[in-house]
Amino acid sequence: MDRLRASATTEPGRLRIIGAALAGLLVLFGAVTAWQVTDRAAAADAVVGRSQPLSADAADIYRSLADADTTAAGGFLAGGQEPAAVRRRYEQDISLASELLVRASANTSGSDAARRQISLLNAQLPLYTGLVETARATNRQGLPLGGAYLRYASERMREELLPAARGLYEAETGRLGADYARAEAWPWAALGTGVLALGALGWAQRRNYLRTNRVLNRGMLAATGAATLTLLWLAAGHGLARAQLGDSHEHGARSLQVLNEARIAALQARGDESLTLVARGAVLTPGGDDAYEAGYLTGMRRLIGGTGPDAGAGSLLDRARSLADGSTGREPVTDAMEAVREWQRRHADARAADVGGYYERALPKVIGDKDSTAETFDRVDTALRRALVSEQGDFRRAADGGRDALTGLAAGAAVLAVLGAAGAVLGIGRRLSEYR
Repeated sequence: MDRLRASATTEPGRLRIIGAALAGLLVLFGAVTAWQVTDRAAAADAVVGRSQPLSADAADIYRSLADADTTAAGGFLAGGQEPAAVRRRYEQDISLASELLVRASANTSGSDAARRQISLLNAQLPLYTGLVETARATNRQGLPLGGAYLRYASERMREELLPAARGLYEAETGRLGADYARAEAWPWAALGTGVLALGALGWAQRRNYLRTNRVLNRGMLAATGAATLTLLWLAAGHGLARAQLGDSHEHGARSLQVLNEARIAALQARGDESLTLVARGAVLTPGGDDAYEAGYLTGMRRLIGGTGPDAGAGSLLDRARSLADGSTGREPVTDAMEAVREWQRRHADARAADVGGYYERALPKVIGDKDSTAETFDRVDTALRRALVSEQGDFRRAADGGRDALTGLAAGAAVLAVLGAAGAVLGIGRRLSEYR
């Protein structure tokens, strides 16, 4: 320390201290930039390659389970001879849900909430399928007890399986939001260090000018150029990445979430519609209304709102249309709206027949191949699937653009920092050589 204080009293000593400080500050700038950019690039990679796919898988688990429940109810209504296509669809739903649960279990090691929901789903799914098979076997024998078994299976689905699937979806969606927040966070430490390094370089060059009357020092000028380039690259690269990721979130991830919610709401409404005919008024609300019909009406209000020609403000389909990016995304949502309105009209007709005591007339209006609510439900589901494919493509393009904007920035910042530090040392060394 004594030698350091002694050297600081001479100009060469002061120059050495300034050179060391500038070099250290530039290296620190490069290191902090590389660290923060690497962290944000990893978060952007997680958005594209892990959290969004896992969120989509969780939504597919929920949808598959809801569709299995809806399909089981529709097959039951068909009587003892369940159509092969209905049976195949049910089995595909259960198989897909099981496969996605295995994949989710292998990729959710960091989430305790997700693991708990997966465990619950794995425990409850075999119980549900066993109840459905018992209901089918009883129905084939023409025994009325089959309906009770099916209602109990549906209760387990709605009270155990679907809430667990919803919990898994919310856990994965929360992780997606956390990855977005980490990827979009401004690298304030790197930006602040860069501004500090440029300020120090400016001060050192001004000091050099005042003492020697020399305007330029090549080494210091090169160091300033390297620091400026790094800072501009950092600000522009992260700004572009942030904009692209924000677009992928607003018109990709959020839109996908709303579309998944809409598809699930449609499935649950369809299941309630079928169970209305299965239960035949055996399950009532506290107010004495048919519980499944009340569930259908609630699902429709959530899906499309009121009874007007357009979707109600704040309904799922209204939000999906507003979030859709371009006509390619909005067109299938509009098709879904039109199909839902037709579904409601056909349901009202079927419901009137059932309430009037004409069950045999109501049944084909719900599960028939032509002019039935099953036909309009399939149109709704197909349109929403098309919208999901379109929005998934928009998400991937924007998210890939955000991730690519950070490519090479960490390595480039490190290289430029080393070059800048070398330039500062050489510039100071040139001044020191004048004292020899």
